[in-house]
Amino acid sequence: MHPTYILAFSCENHPGIVAAVTTTLTQLGCDITDGQQFDDRRSGRFFARMTFSPVRADLGESGFRQAMSPVLSSLGADWKVREAGTRARALLLSSKEDHCLVDLLYRVRIGEIAMDVVGIVSNHPRQTYGDLGDIPFHHLPVTPQTKPEQEAAIRQLVESERIDLVVLARYMQILSSDLTAALEGRCINIHHSFLPGFKGAKPYHQAYERGVKLIGATAHYVTADLDEGPIIAQDVEPVTHRDGPETLVRKGRDIERRVLASAVRAHIEDRVMMRGATTIVFPA
Repeated sequence: MHPTYILAFSCENHPGIVAAVTTTLTQLGCDITDGQQFDDRRSGRFFARMTFSPVRADLGESGFRQAMSPVLSSLGADWKVREAGTRARALLLSSKEDHCLVDLLYRVRIGEIAMDVVGIVSNHPRQTYGDLGDIPFHHLPVTPQTKPEQEAAIRQLVESERIDLVVLARYMQILSSDLTAALEGRCINIHHSFLPGFKGAKPYHQAYERGVKLIGATAHYVTADLDEGPIIAQDVEPVTHRDGPETLVRKGRDIERRVLASAVRAHIEDRVMMRGATTIVFPA
């Protein structure tokens, strides 16, 4: 059985883009199994994601990359192609609250998210968490004085472990502009969606005091603008006056877990494409 490949690209919109790409794939002996596209009238750019299976088995991923380069270069496209079975290498960062961390590990274990967690970083010791299996754990405590050295250690891990994706699974530290720049487009964060209204400690308690009727969570790419990076996934859940602060916290944890998992899955499946400060997210 021949493998499936994913081609994702964006370029300035004009007639004939789909025809040019699909004709090339057909000439290479490929069966296009799925295609999604979006003509963004605001930016004037065209976004597409295609999956295809080759009839011939002699090209491979590098061969398809080389074969597709002329047509995509002629379109001035930003693009990537990879074999669908390739697993992303992920580094998870977490602090005391481990609900997002444990949820991601579970989804990876059951095969729901196709990535390999090659390390966990925390500013708290391993004893803070339950059973994390045999995943390498890196305790990197941080203070205002040691922050540059701590972030340098994180960057070293990213480079030495060939990390494709960094996930801030409730990592309660603000990354420096240097680190966010180094991780541009491959670092995802999760937070409650009350920002900027309820900042600081106990946001759900603040929300309760204000009588909110909806709580939610946002997963986004990390940028130097704190909690304002391009949004990948969001969700909300209604609450009532009967829900106390503890109930809001519990519901908030559930929303954060599923929103982060949704964003991570979309990213590693190449369904997210950048459009300036926003994203195009193709459905699964």
